[in-house]
Amino acid sequence: MITLYGWGPMFDCPSPSPFVMKADIQLQMLGVEFTRAIADLNAVPKQKAPYVIDDGQLIEDSNFIRHHYETKLGKGLYDGMSGKDIALSWAMERMAEGQLTKIMGYERWMKEDNFNKGPAQFFADVPAPARPSVLKEVRDGVTATNMGEGTGRFTEAERMQLADWDIGAIALQLGDQDYLLGDAPTCADAAVAAVLISCATEFFDTPLSGLVRKHDNLVAYLDRMTSRYFGHATWPEWPALEQEPA
Repeated sequence: MITLYGWGPMFDCPSPSPFVMKADIQLQMLGVEFTRAIADLNAVPKQKAPYVIDDGQLIEDSNFIRHHYETKLGKGLYDGMSGKDIALSWAMERMAEGQLTKIMGYERWMKEDNFNKGPAQFFADVPAPARPSVLKEVRDGVTATNMGEGTGRFTEAERMQLADWDIGAIALQLGDQDYLLGDAPTCADAAVAAVLISCATEFFDTPLSGLVRKHDNLVAYLDRMTSRYFGHATWPEWPALEQEPA
């Protein structure tokens, strides 16, 4: 039995995590049959999702999940692709995940109203008296991370300019194609679409959604990817979200 651990629909996205969405899509692309379950971050060494348990073996991180099944199945998502397309695919994936996800995360975690309606829900099971101090500690850590890697050192206008350049490059590559490299989806689509879905949600008050939605081809592309890979995806409810915040 193979189980993908992460989180289901939240923030008007198939998952609050682009990396969970990416792993989900790539498992489907590889033809892996799997079930979905809510992650317990305290139960795994990296304390991050997605992770997979395959016949008792734990595999963490979307890239290593993909590698595990490519090795196990003897087939890969790069099969049949040219060297140039492989290079382009990896470069686009790293661009989306290396910068856009950081800017997206900043918008969710560092803006007060967005945090309160979004990531604060992750801590709904913390007892009410302790919750303010826990939230402060977590956000202080996120702030330090943002400052350390550089995203927090930019002004909002600078962050949005960087995001606009990335999103514009993806729109140019897509052009009038159905998918990033042509008529059929590839592993690049799994990663890039997951990040763009996270940026484009209008659940949060952020200029990011407008930067994606101003490109008609990206809007159609995200609808295409969401319908294809998440139209029938089912996740159990996250128990913590059943509680009313105090």
